[in-house]
Amino acid sequence: MPQLSLDPKAEKNPHDPGPEAAQQRAASVARAATDPIVTARGTNIRIGTASWTDPTMTAPGVFYPRGADSAEERLTYYAGTFPVVEIDATYYALLVARVAQAWVDRTPPDFVFDAKAHALMTGQPSETRRLPKEIREALPAHLASKSRLYARDLPEELRGAIWDMYLAGLEPLRAAGQLGSVLLQYPRWFFPIGENRDAILEARARLGDVRSAVEFRSETWFNDKNLERTLRFLTDNAIPFVMVDGPQGLKSSVPPIVAVTSPELALVRFHGRRVETWEAKDIPTVERFRYLYSDVELREWVPRIRAAAEDAREMHVLMNNCYANYGSTNARELAAMLEADLGVVAGGLRSPPSLEPR
Repeated sequence: MPQLSLDPKAEKNPHDPGPEAAQQRAASVARAATDPIVTARGTNIRIGTASWTDPTMTAPGVFYPRGADSAEERLTYYAGTFPVVEIDATYYALLVARVAQAWVDRTPPDFVFDAKAHALMTGQPSETRRLPKEIREALPAHLASKSRLYARDLPEELRGAIWDMYLAGLEPLRAAGQLGSVLLQYPRWFFPIGENRDAILEARARLGDVRSAVEFRSETWFNDKNLERTLRFLTDNAIPFVMVDGPQGLKSSVPPIVAVTSPELALVRFHGRRVETWEAKDIPTVERFRYLYSDVELREWVPRIRAAAEDAREMHVLMNNCYANYGSTNARELAAMLEADLGVVAGGLRSPPSLEPR
């Protein structure tokens, strides 16, 4: 677990200075991002992080205050600090409705959850042991023995069951009006061909009235041949395009394109710019996102977010650089920049909690 004392090596890297340095930066903008930023046009810009439970974030003295040791206390604190969060766990395992109901009970009615689609919903593999018991017991013998499965391996009835169980798990959030969108994050081997565009439309149909958004991890969707067609496809079908800031120069790199393809929602995810770990194998996932944005890097996005907010009723900005307090610090800093740029203040619906560290 990270400690507040700075690593001497980290001091030489401004993008990985350690939790204490990030905490010092956050202190000057402590009240920023507590509530949605409402633009003159009436667009709600919600800024938050892509996790509230990462072990590096819950470690002593990093983000949560003294006494916030239980799941309930942590979510309550987080929801008093930011107006939106992304659920990462739904990518790895199907959610149980009683857990989602507990989240509803622990958060204000205006707090919003975005949820990542389960791996099997976007053409990626899932560990067999993480599938619900009902699914595992229904697997044919030749599949039950595999450690990982793809949706294409499953009988159609089990593929459908995955989607049904996913939606059932999120139902308390949807019923409470707290489900923002389902993030369909497609892998780097998901290329711009007709079959894959059909898969996106099928996913939207399976989700019904639950709003979805699409993030690509292959540069091929945005090369000279496909960029216009990709954005036109999403616009014609009113599917929100997930704008990203991330490492560049790799096959899985997506350029920081600003485009709003649905009038309902604009969404931006910040992954950090740590090129050396982005495609590395056999490292902890959080190491890919161990990157603290500089003031200059965040300011690059202020006019982009301002422009995107003109074309959508709601906008979510999520910091996926969730190592320790890097994401929460950058979320507050970006919110402060946007408030100053737009000449507006947050909605004032909730009071920010104490920032006293554990």
